[in-house]
Amino acid sequence: MSRWERAISALPYLLVLLPALFSLLRVWRVEVLALALFAAAWHWFVVAFRPGWTARAWVVAGYFVVLLAVVAALVRMDTVFTVTGVGVFVQCFALLPGWWAYAGVAVTVGTLVAARPPAGRAPVELLASFVVGVLVASMTGLVFQTISEQNAQLKEKSARLAALAEENADLQARLLVQAREAGVLGERQRLAREIHDTVAQGLTGILTQLEAADEAAGATPAVRARLATVRELARESLTEARRSVQALRPAPLATAAQLGTALSEVAAAWSRACEVSATVSVTGDARPLHTEVESTLLRVAQEALANVGKHARASRVGITLSYMEDVVALDVRDDGSGFAPGPGGGSGSGSGGGFGLVAMRQRVTRLAGSLAVESAPGQGTAISATVPAIPADPGT
Repeated sequence: MSRWERAISALPYLLVLLPALFSLLRVWRVEVLALALFAAAWHWFVVAFRPGWTARAWVVAGYFVVLLAVVAALVRMDTVFTVTGVGVFVQCFALLPGWWAYAGVAVTVGTLVAARPPAGRAPVELLASFVVGVLVASMTGLVFQTISEQNAQLKEKSARLAALAEENADLQARLLVQAREAGVLGERQRLAREIHDTVAQGLTGILTQLEAADEAAGATPAVRARLATVRELARESLTEARRSVQALRPAPLATAAQLGTALSEVAAAWSRACEVSATVSVTGDARPLHTEVESTLLRVAQEALANVGKHARASRVGITLSYMEDVVALDVRDDGSGFAPGPGGGSGSGSGGGFGLVAMRQRVTRLAGSLAVESAPGQGTAISATVPAIPADPGT
């Protein structure tokens, strides 16, 4: 509520209670005190305590009838209550629409003039008092309406400015996202060129040499079997390298409908290879997410499982994917040997200074997410990655 609104709401009480104070200081009369308190309570009950009532015409009419009767009685007792009419004028313009406000002003002025003791005044004087009172009250009401309209306009402009500020904030956030995506795209293109020129070319050369060795005379069946295994691993690595070069999703995501399914496939394959139980659970409303979000969480899970297989000596691993309103979280917990987090920490799901945790943290941080690691020697390890739940692009 603005200062103007607070002043307007307090004015009717002041214009009743202050004249009552001056009147009672001159002559103590219980009826003056009772009527003044009743007028203040009546205004509070109808206008302040029940503001919704003023939308009904018959309630407003009853309010003015009772108020004017009380004010007329007070003016009859002491003319100092004539100033109370100013408060009634304000209420006319606040509660009555259009020209009805001026009609209410005329009735109020007539009531005040008629309530004052005649004291030998001629009808012409009474008429002059009425006309002057109506003019003064109308001017007061006009000023009141003008200020109220300006106040309403200021509120409307403030609301528009707030809406513009919110729109600008959204636009700025969008620009930041686009700038970040542009930076990510540039970095991915750079990495793609490096992978193509180094890893992919090297794997291609390895495959060529393996095929030549396989065809060489004198190779025993055992050697050929080993060469076939190495060749298959090289082909898989080359396929994954080419996927990275083409900026495609990881292989599990390319065949799975949802991230939870891809995590289940990765966990099942890891569990068969490491002979360790691995379970996957999904909570919340599962929905398609941006490729970068799903790829990041899948890579974090793969890296965490790889670290468990290398260091943790665990018998059980639990993976939980939690979809929330604004973020999505991935938790990987094992019951292995654990380690002391920090530089130079021991082994576990990952070394405190190892590249595994560093790579996971870099992936998550790139998406404005966070990575938390909880571990202690002999108490297993818990890795929690939280990233924004950016929805999938409509075209993907």
